[in-house]
Amino acid sequence: MKKLLLAAAIVFNILNTARSQELYVFSEPASNMPSKTIGVKLTAIYPNAGSFTQRYKPELMVGINKNWMVHLSSTLSNYYTNNTRFESGKVYAKYRFYSDDDVHKHFRMAAFADVALTRNPYLYDEINLDGDNDGAQIGLIATKLVNKLAVSGTVSYTRFFPARKDHQQMENPSLNGSYYSLSAGYLVLPKEYVSYSQPNLNLYVELLGNQSLDKRHYAVDLAPAAQLILNSNTKINFGYRFQVVGNMSRMAESSWLIGLEHTIFNVWK
Repeated sequence: MKKLLLAAAIVFNILNTARSQELYVFSEPASNMPSKTIGVKLTAIYPNAGSFTQRYKPELMVGINKNWMVHLSSTLSNYYTNNTRFESGKVYAKYRFYSDDDVHKHFRMAAFADVALTRNPYLYDEINLDGDNDGAQIGLIATKLVNKLAVSGTVSYTRFFPARKDHQQMENPSLNGSYYSLSAGYLVLPKEYVSYSQPNLNLYVELLGNQSLDKRHYAVDLAPAAQLILNSNTKINFGYRFQVVGNMSRMAESSWLIGLEHTIFNVWK
């Protein structure tokens, strides 16, 4: 029985890792984490802002079942102060409502919602609920996987909350915005699966767009990235995001990203 359970665990991890090419670095796929799974993640972002600015995003992720997952995250940065400090918190939930699965391919759709609060002033047009603004967001994701290639698209609506009395705010800020993305991921290594402990190498490219619905402000970014997965449960992310076109005021038009994530499977029965 123990050998059977071990074999089943190995197969499960291989199947989970085989879909690693949709574990995008800058966006979420329609697929969820496996059930009864907890993930911890730390992302560091370094904008090219003319000085050493930095933002860190610790995150706790819970795969409740095959349809539901929840993220709890916060951010710390020195974007608006001389010293790095705690600045925001966010709750994110995703529900996968459609799945058409086959061997080496699937198509999935999900709906998501999140809400965020920050202590930072509202100084830029950029749509960002990861530290810069108070607000809520709802959206849809569709992801298609075929063999080693995964393509995913996201569209969402964001409602910003006006700055609280003790917060500085730009004049006539936009309170309604949209976000969209088109992401592609390709599994480079391994060429053939033999064991769940094999390292995985994924390459990504993502098109990320922000659009103000109150003003004619927008920005479109391109974000190439690489991801190394070790033992099917530890991910190392590295990416560079830069603006292709736009007229939106931002903290910076380009930034580097480094991330580390660890997943614990079968946390509860």
